[in-house]
Amino acid sequence: MEIFGYIAAIFIGISLGLIGGGGSILTVPVLVYLFGIDAFVATEYSLFIVGISSVVGSFSYFKKGLVNIKTALVFGVPSIISIFLTRNFILPLIPDEVLTISTLVVTKDILLLLIFALLMILASYKMIQSRVAPQIESIHFNKNNNLLAAGQGSVVGVLTGLVGAGGGFMIIPALVNLLKTPMKVAIGTSLVIISLNSLIGFFTSMHNVPINWKLLATVSSISIVGIIIGAQLSKKIDGRKLKPAFGWFILIMGIYIIVRELLM
Repeated sequence: MEIFGYIAAIFIGISLGLIGGGGSILTVPVLVYLFGIDAFVATEYSLFIVGISSVVGSFSYFKKGLVNIKTALVFGVPSIISIFLTRNFILPLIPDEVLTISTLVVTKDILLLLIFALLMILASYKMIQSRVAPQIESIHFNKNNNLLAAGQGSVVGVLTGLVGAGGGFMIIPALVNLLKTPMKVAIGTSLVIISLNSLIGFFTSMHNVPINWKLLATVSSISIVGIIIGAQLSKKIDGRKLKPAFGWFILIMGIYIIVRELLM
């Protein structure tokens, strides 16, 4: 199954490079179902893989001036704080056996995967319903919108901390709708935010799990190749037009996880 995991890692990177998010939400299922890694450990590994891939993906946007640092700070700082608190204080409080319903025992791993599946379904809805955003000539900061963006950054941080997903599907709409960021700048800025969130989250909580650095290096390297391919494809293909199809795939995966964990 590992060979399929490595193939999937390429597509995770391509998605990040092409549409600025979404691919990271596949990382945990790939690690759990194709590499056989414990769900809690997979959320930690996912932070590293997504973080490193996003760093590489953000370079080309940064060189083109398509990253807004002020926007990244408004959204990213509350997100980073939430990730740190979630990984180090909230996750350790979840018991190994959360509840028992008849013959079904909901363990910590199953709970994390169910939360992840619900997040996938939410992400798929946003992708399927996505529309091409109008281009905006300049960024206008509004105090109320900044507060809303910071609040959404905190929510993204909690979700990233819980399940190891980058949260690009939530970050980009917030940047475009709340902070009036042009779409290409939103994608570049999203990659920077995902990089900071994921890597800081990983290195501040890595003491909680054993780390297989060889596996992390291999999967991350393959994802980086994918994100370079995605960045090149973005010059010829409008990634936003591919979002609905990708959203349907994410929806099917989310439903599969729920069925597998609760019924199989």
